[in-house]
Amino acid sequence: MSLTSKQRAQLRGMASTQETIIHIGKGGINENVIKQVEDALKARELIKGSVLENSPISAREACDWLAEVCTAEPVQVIGRKFVLYKRNDKEPKIVLVKDSKK
Repeated sequence: MSLTSKQRAQLRGMASTQETIIHIGKGGINENVIKQVEDALKARELIKGSVLENSPISAREACDWLAEVCTAEPVQVIGRKFVLYKRNDKEPKIVLVKDSKK
């Protein structure tokens, strides 16, 4: 599923009020971080993460890699922060706007 620009804008707005719950430090991305991200995506659908200064990877690399591993959609990367979205098919919490192309 690919997000439209309107859906991405909606998710960016929702993420702006959220706390950062994923922190990637000098250990980079390991199994524990992946498990945390998968659990958080299942519970919340939309998560915000941060890459600390001592991390060996950039926020863009972390976002892209986690999105691929967790089959999530990257929403945005700004500075050291990133936002991921993955719809929970069983219990959806976020209703995305429909793209009204006519």
